[in-house]
Amino acid sequence: MKKFLLSLLIAFSFQLSFAQNTNEKLSITFKDETLTNALKRIEEATAYKFYFDPTWVNAEKGLISGTYTDAKIDDVLNKVLSKTDLNYIILKNKVIFTLNSTIHDTLPANYFTDAPVETNQNKNTDSENPVFHQQYDSLSSYTVNKKSAIVFIGKENKEATKKSFTVSGTVRNEETGKAEPNIYIKVRNKNINTSTDPDGNYTLQLPRGINIIEIKSLSHKEVVRTLMVYDDGAFDVNINEKSNQLDEVVIKKKGQKPTETTVSGLVSIDIEGIKNVPLILGERDILKVATTFPGIKTTGEGSAGFNVRGGKDDQNLILLDNAVLYNPQHFLGFFSAINPYTTKKADIYKGSIPADFGGRLSSVFDIATKNGNQEKFSGEGAIGPITSNLTLSVPIEKNKSSIIVGGRATYSDWILKALDNEDLKNSQAGFYDGIFKYNNAINANNNLEATAYYSHDRFSLSSDSIYKYSNRLASIKWDHTFNKKNKAAFIFTNSEYKFNIDYDSDDINSFDFGYKVNESQLQAKFTYQLNPKHTFSYGIASKLYNISPGYQHPTKPEATLVPTDIEKEKALESAAYLSDSYKFNDKLLIDLGLRYSYYMALGPGDVNTYAPGLPLSAETVTGTTTYKNNEVIKTYGGLEPRIAARYFLTDDFSVKAGYDVTRQYIHLLSSNVTQSPTDTWKLSDSNVKPQTAQQVSLGLFKTLKDEEYEVSLEGYYKKSKNILDYKVGAQLLLNQNVETELLQGEGKAYGVELLLKKSTGRLNGWIGYTYSRTFIKLDSQFSSEIVNNGEYFPANFDKPHDLSAILNYRFTKRYSLSTNFLYQTGRPITYPIGTFHYGNSEYTLYSDRNAYRIPDYIRLDIGVNIEGNHKIKKLAHSFWNISIYNVLGRNNPYSIYFVTDPNGKVKGYKTSIFSIPVPSITYNFKF
Repeated sequence: MKKFLLSLLIAFSFQLSFAQNTNEKLSITFKDETLTNALKRIEEATAYKFYFDPTWVNAEKGLISGTYTDAKIDDVLNKVLSKTDLNYIILKNKVIFTLNSTIHDTLPANYFTDAPVETNQNKNTDSENPVFHQQYDSLSSYTVNKKSAIVFIGKENKEATKKSFTVSGTVRNEETGKAEPNIYIKVRNKNINTSTDPDGNYTLQLPRGINIIEIKSLSHKEVVRTLMVYDDGAFDVNINEKSNQLDEVVIKKKGQKPTETTVSGLVSIDIEGIKNVPLILGERDILKVATTFPGIKTTGEGSAGFNVRGGKDDQNLILLDNAVLYNPQHFLGFFSAINPYTTKKADIYKGSIPADFGGRLSSVFDIATKNGNQEKFSGEGAIGPITSNLTLSVPIEKNKSSIIVGGRATYSDWILKALDNEDLKNSQAGFYDGIFKYNNAINANNNLEATAYYSHDRFSLSSDSIYKYSNRLASIKWDHTFNKKNKAAFIFTNSEYKFNIDYDSDDINSFDFGYKVNESQLQAKFTYQLNPKHTFSYGIASKLYNISPGYQHPTKPEATLVPTDIEKEKALESAAYLSDSYKFNDKLLIDLGLRYSYYMALGPGDVNTYAPGLPLSAETVTGTTTYKNNEVIKTYGGLEPRIAARYFLTDDFSVKAGYDVTRQYIHLLSSNVTQSPTDTWKLSDSNVKPQTAQQVSLGLFKTLKDEEYEVSLEGYYKKSKNILDYKVGAQLLLNQNVETELLQGEGKAYGVELLLKKSTGRLNGWIGYTYSRTFIKLDSQFSSEIVNNGEYFPANFDKPHDLSAILNYRFTKRYSLSTNFLYQTGRPITYPIGTFHYGNSEYTLYSDRNAYRIPDYIRLDIGVNIEGNHKIKKLAHSFWNISIYNVLGRNNPYSIYFVTDPNGKVKGYKTSIFSIPVPSITYNFKF
């Protein structure tokens, strides 16, 4: 009876409330007015009285414009409030505003019954007001307290039909203001989760109504927030670090579980975790750590360059803040030129390369620099046996802009004297590098980043020659958000690599020799989220190459040496791309990408023409064509499709497949087994074709024991065309007709990669194994251009077996032991197998190219890691690393060469870099 009377009273009250005249007409004009002024003018022009919290209205920053003639107050208010989070209800002559939510004028049909409220799982739900049911059910099972106050996303619309909405935002460190990558975000009691990307951003697709969000990380305190979702919107989160030390995970997959992404060939290196990997002389080295993962190799100890899935070392696109780094190595390949203390992330794409990357065949090393601390002055550094490193971070405007500056320098001459090589003991070497980055979060929709980097190496392997080489790059990136669905990045970069040789001898023919490559690029990248299933990425890019192939000038007036200048090269490489990340369902995700690249070799220049049907040589030149400045010499281009797919077999077990087509228009000229600082780059032209490749890959990915273990098994097959090689005895430097020394052939590579990683616990690390083969075929209609009878032969970097075990055992929170074990099959080599006489001379007979192998490579390193105490309030936090490189003292061969002695016998010699255990101690600090 009481409920019946209450229902009558409520019904009568609503009838009285809505028995009003809402037909009053209003004529009014707004021009760039604030919401406060607009509401005030409406109130003054009508008989209605407005009620609202002034803080709601003052928080709205948008300006209002529009003209209304004889319009109903409902129509005017709906338009004025359309882009705000305010709702309203009219009761007689009163207009009552609410923030986000609406005041309902009906109740659920079963509100006054004794039966419990039905959930969405029951069949007989209230069809007239299902939204009210959803909110009521959720709130009835959740108690709101101070720490979990409800956050409203969007504003409620009683006529809305959408059942789910997109909520995105950024997770930041509350103390420093830095964006936090790899933070796990989960919706309680729902199978919805994601992780923040390297910039701390995330996106969730949430159902309408109450959603309880859990933000988790091993190194941060858990945060729980309750969202009332009415529409698409933004929700930023601040989190705090735990007092305990960060976990020891060393590799992460783009902030997501490896089973989730479509990319099968991605390695993401945890920069903080590499401090536990024992490397040569205690130096943290991002790129050396990268070579311990399956599919990434080097030709040997102390070598520059990388071979990724059977690719040559010039087939890797190495980017530092979007700018190309041509030589990423210091000290003849012993150390990388990437400062680990200023690096935020390092992602390596071995396959399934995104469509926005191009210009190289095999891989992309995408390296990004940290943003500076926007809260307070801070720093980090290290003092080691051959280098010292210092990084400083300075806020410019709190929570908005900052700079970060990092520098390294070496005092490394003593190490050359310790090498097992008499020629190097009297040598000198040194390097330094510096990086500067400025970041400005201009506003919610605009962010600006600018980076400048320079590295310099200087070494002398003899008393009369000084070798110098340097990298210089700069980049500017403007990120702009048009709206919730549209984002863009506009990027300008410039990169330069050059080397120089100063030869100063007692004779008159001293000289100065140099080389330089420079490139400038403009990019525009866009992202459009059409709906929860489709996310489009598209853009354009154009790059201008300028190469000075070399010069040699005498440095003494009386020199008889003739000055030489090789003609410069110029080209323009442009591309457009479009990709779609399409989510068919919870199991199947596909990334479809299409890239079109177009290349133009440009003048000025003189291009040789050669007699048809004859090999390229100085004797077959038939003429020379002269091209004016910017005149098109030769064009190339083509489509580069990229396809990647992931399918969940179970919740923690997925299969991935990928197919890539890539093109490369610039080539490294190197007659050495490994990349050298004095190698030069050559652009494609009328006589040198661009390289192309196709790769297919298939992988299985699984997580075990609540994601404590990750296991992956990947296989790939790659075919390449126009791979560069050289004629025997090729002269590459200062050659006006270098195309006559080049050979272009086919390549094929295949392999299987196994990775087992344990991320947490006292024992953590990873074990990687690769079985792979890489072959090259150099066949031609001309006998002088045929190698190994035109059949496939192993490439110089073909190493079938490659095993790495990087393990760390933590005894306590401060003490741990790390080991690094490596085994590799010896690389191929060509041996002398006999002699023959021709005329009156005796000659050495060599085997087929790369028919033999040098001894296998085995190395064990051990390191002890000692962390300072974990007190929060202290001047600086410290970390000691004591390591021994090559504990076994194995005399691993660096190279093998052959010398004919005075008696005519051919003798083989082996050189090694570090043939004895090398101890080191490094002190790291952070404040």
